[in-house]
This record gives sequence, C-alpha cells and structure tokens, in this order.
Amino acid sequence: MTAAILVKRIGHVFQQPQLLELALTHRSYSGKDNNERLEFLGDSLLNFIIGDTLFQRFPNAREGQLSRLRASLVKGDTLTKVARQLDLGPFLLLGPGELKSGGSRRDSILADCVEAIIGAIYLDAGLDVCKARVLEWFDPRIEGLTLEDTVKDNKTRLQEWLQAQKWALPTYNILDIEGASHSQYFVVECVVQQAGLSFRGEGGSRRQAEQMAAGLMLTALENGKSQS
Repeated sequence: MTAAILVKRIGHVFQQPQLLELALTHRSYSGKDNNERLEFLGDSLLNFIIGDTLFQRFPNAREGQLSRLRASLVKGDTLTKVARQLDLGPFLLLGPGELKSGGSRRDSILADCVEAIIGAIYLDAGLDVCKARVLEWFDPRIEGLTLEDTVKDNKTRLQEWLQAQKWALPTYNILDIEGASHSQYFVVECVVQQAGLSFRGEGGSRRQAEQMAAGLMLTALENGKSQS
C-alpha cells in the first residue's frame, strides 16, 4: 500500500510529508528520530479538542461528568479503534524485533501512532485543520454519548464494594416522580443499613437517579473507609 492511500484515509494532505513519516516511526526503528515527541503533543491536543467539543455539546454537565466523558474518548481502547479504522498497521515503521513480534497489531503502538499523527497534522496545518480531522474520526463516538454514560457504573461499583465488606446490598426507594408521563423526573433514595447512610439522586429516568444516588453513597463509604 502507498502513502497516498493513508493520506486519503487520514483526510489531510501534508505540506511537510516528513511529519507524517515521523509520526509513523516507532522508537524501535529509530532511537533518535521517532514519534514520541509528536505523541506527547498529540495527546495534549486530543484532550483539548475533545474537552472543548464536550464543553460545547453538554452545557449543563458538571466538571466531573465532562472529565469522565472525555476519558472514555481519549483512552487507549478508543484510540486503537481509530487506528484500526484508518488501518495504520501496515504503514508503521518498526524495528526488526517489533516487526517479528507483531508490533503493527499491538494496541499500544497503534494508539500512540494516532496521537502522533494528530501532533503532525497540527504542526503541518494548524489547530483548525487538526480539530476538523480529529472530530471527523471521533464524531460518531461523540454523537452516541449521553450524560447517563458518566454514571452508568456506580450501582455495580457500589454493589462490589458492599460485597467485599460482606454487607447486604443497598435498597433503592423512589421518593418522588414529577412531570408528565413523557417527561418524568425521578428522585430516588439509596440506603445502606449497615452504614446508617442514605443519599438521594435525581434524574430524568429512574435508572439515572439510582446511579447518582449510588455514586454519592460509594464516595461516602470510600471516604469513611480511608479515614478509619
């Protein structure tokens, strides 16, 4: 496969092609001229671009919610999926050892390369072009996000914490339901009898309210445990 194929997949024609080559160069190929510095730059740019996009998309989200949403997008697993979507593996410049051990398919190498390419695009064409390319790769994933994604694990995490203490599972009580049937708002209480604690959660669905209450409960229990 030729570099022109990769350029088309990336969506950017480099004015400085050496930047793309450097972004594809693993340290096993060249200890001096490799993609590690570009990876550092690309990581910072990715966090900013995704953070700014989420800030605009979710105007009512709290700082913690935005942080968790961003983390879900910039984590290694997501970057690896982007790398495979672009089919970067065949274009990587790897040393003999990495080639032999299948480095072109290794998740960490692929994820790092995506960040390096982001850094390369920025140096080649500036922030606006870089942002446009990044969002083109990430938009389908961003479109699928909701604020409920930020609390989806709280009930499971609370259950696991309580089981580790050999305590009974929490109870969830609906305290209030407001609004018409098509736009209800729930207030739910999470109770852990052994701790003598209860916390309220609110949300546009029973599930969201329960998750919020579970998150507050878990935070209180973990803080209490660390203080004992």
